[in-house]
Amino acid sequence: FRLWLSSAPDPRFPISILQRGIKMTTEPPRGLRSNLLTLYNTISEEQFGRCTQVAPYKRLLFGLVWFHAILLERRKFKSLGFNIPYDFNESDFAICHDLIIVFLDEYPDRIPFDAMKYLIAEANYGGRVTDDFDRRLVNCYIAELFQDSAVDTDNFLLSELPEYCIPDDGPLATYKEAIRAMPPNDHPLAFGQHPNADISSQIDDSNVLIDTLVSLSPRVAQAASDEGEDPMVKQCTDLLEQCPETFDLADIRKSMESRPDPDPLKTVLYQELDRYNKLLSMIARTLSSILKASQGLVAVTPELEDVMSAVTTFKVARGWGKTYPSTKPLGSWMLDLQRRVEMFESWGTVELPKQFWLPAFTYPTGFLTAVLQTTARANGLAIDALSWEFPVLQHGNIDDIKAYPKEGIYASGLFVEGACWNFGGCYLEESRPMELLSPMPIIHFKPVEGKKKTPKGTYGCPVYMYPVRTGSRERPSYVVSVDLRIGKFTADMWTKRGVALLLSTGN
Repeated sequence: FRLWLSSAPDPRFPISILQRGIKMTTEPPRGLRSNLLTLYNTISEEQFGRCTQVAPYKRLLFGLVWFHAILLERRKFKSLGFNIPYDFNESDFAICHDLIIVFLDEYPDRIPFDAMKYLIAEANYGGRVTDDFDRRLVNCYIAELFQDSAVDTDNFLLSELPEYCIPDDGPLATYKEAIRAMPPNDHPLAFGQHPNADISSQIDDSNVLIDTLVSLSPRVAQAASDEGEDPMVKQCTDLLEQCPETFDLADIRKSMESRPDPDPLKTVLYQELDRYNKLLSMIARTLSSILKASQGLVAVTPELEDVMSAVTTFKVARGWGKTYPSTKPLGSWMLDLQRRVEMFESWGTVELPKQFWLPAFTYPTGFLTAVLQTTARANGLAIDALSWEFPVLQHGNIDDIKAYPKEGIYASGLFVEGACWNFGGCYLEESRPMELLSPMPIIHFKPVEGKKKTPKGTYGCPVYMYPVRTGSRERPSYVVSVDLRIGKFTADMWTKRGVALLLSTGN
């Protein structure tokens, strides 16, 4: 660039003006190797030799550098990495680096791992973490790196891959050389992730890129088809035909009076029907208005413009998506809406479902609270004394459910992300190649009294309403945590995989 400036023949662009207009930016390093090397370059020789316990310090320092790099690079896996992306910086690392030196100097007889882990994972790095399951992940990593084995074992493995280990003790330069010898491209196993996680993140990046390109493209009026029909009019007409009719609330309330359904569940049903009636009325009204606007009978309002723009790009209009969150395209969303309405229609006009399709509820947390309230009233207990057990039915066929459970409800319609379910053994197992989501069998949401902690051999799997695990400010995506059997792996392994249950997929 300087050579170009010195040889620029055009006097209209003086070098001083160009130099004043230049702004230098520093991009953060990408990849584990670059992040590790960047942190080691911030450590001086004087600081590296300051600690009195030389061998434990060097190994714990490398573990801290690895911990920092893992947290930064894990963000590339999107929701499988962190529910919320966090901006950890070199100041966080520098504070924890000094903390390691202080603790090792103050406690020469034993290393206070518990205090170090708490201050690093909970107070310093954890001070930025706002999601409980992200905090669980941070604690999972720090527990593996700050332990006696990491200090006492030569070439302690940092992941399943042998290429990533704590180097032999030596001067500062040897650690930099060991980092440069690491693979240039990060394998998902280095993070404890499955190779499918790379596919999922690349799909998300591609969707963002495509959406950005579509939003930047000029809006061109659609031409009429060969039959002379406007494509917008045809699409709105098709959607209006697919849109279900609203519920007759008066008839449903009248029929429910003579049925023995529990009162808390009746209340949930009425609330859900009311929300869906508002949504169905809005869809029918806006689509009818667009058809009238195409004939010049009504004016086009900003609300209609938003719906027209969404329909042309096969997306769900902003106003339609307020009833329940979803990332589905318009066609899949309409089919999903029809299935939701069918479930509540059957419940309101036929009988209480023997198994509930849980994704149909706009507020599944309210429904589960009503189930707890039903059990509390039936047994004369306080609702605060109840919690959940989650037996998973070995068969996954909905038609096999012929009777109601004695307590709680049977729930279907869930998908597991980051793993798959072994139907024969009833436990979590490795995802199959190229299979990003796997169906879950029916789960018995069973209220129990006096349960205090998660049973051994299980993984507390969070349930989210849709793939965006953070949800929004108005609507959190988190529903409940389900205890699932971990099989031959550990719960920490599934934590690092970011395994969760989803009520709705993205397509």
